[in-house]
Amino acid sequence: MKVSKGGKIIAIDLGGTNIRVALIKNKKILKYHKEKTPKTLKDINTKIFEFVESYISDDVKGIAVAVPGLFKEGVIKTLPNLPIRNYNLGGVLKNKFKVPVVIRNDADCVALAELELGCKKKNFIILTLGTGIGGGIIIDGKLYHGEGYGGELGHIVLDGGKDFESLAASKRLRSVTTKVFGESKLFNELIKMKDVRAKKILEEFTKYYGQGIASLVNCFDPEVVILAGGVSECGNEFLKMVRKHSAKYFHFPKKTPILWSKLKHPGVLGASLYFE
Repeated sequence: MKVSKGGKIIAIDLGGTNIRVALIKNKKILKYHKEKTPKTLKDINTKIFEFVESYISDDVKGIAVAVPGLFKEGVIKTLPNLPIRNYNLGGVLKNKFKVPVVIRNDADCVALAELELGCKKKNFIILTLGTGIGGGIIIDGKLYHGEGYGGELGHIVLDGGKDFESLAASKRLRSVTTKVFGESKLFNELIKMKDVRAKKILEEFTKYYGQGIASLVNCFDPEVVILAGGVSECGNEFLKMVRKHSAKYFHFPKKTPILWSKLKHPGVLGASLYFE
């Protein structure tokens, strides 16, 4: 889908923890806002409408929505960490605001942003690390989807029949830290605590990150693995732990670089690129 050069795009990144919205023109963010994601479909719908209504104008040429799950032709099939099933969000937005609408996978949007604006490599993997774990695969400069649904990297099985996401995502981290400390903790909070229990949790989770990343590297042999999402706020100490564990499981004699994304707001930026 194409729009005229210079048209503005409203881009929405619908996450399990936060909704992000941006007004974008010529690959530049003009306005940006973030709020906690509501708990019900009705409230999510209301919030998205509020966002769009605050940004809509005659020179807005389209709405792009990044979602953390499966969709087809604008219909969201299932979002594992949100209460949305078989919902035609694309059709609802198009009917209400009378502009073209695209719905895309959030990790694919981040991968596209990295391809065009970030690392600009031809063969790489991105992982979006947040409430869940998503992934995007770029091969020969193009997104890879297999027969249509490929790229669900968070669902590779790692241990005891459990997948990458169920073992290492922030959703489980909240559960584990609440049990240990009586309240939910983030990775960067655990790093600052200098506590034996915190260190044990960090070692467990970064081990699973290492296993997941190495498994993907062993399959695809990418130029680089890019990590994005909320976990990217953890900094170099966390990344060093992930690299250490990944190195244990690499099959190849070389070490594939594992890097944080350098892009700010890659989800909304990547979503907007579907209109470029």
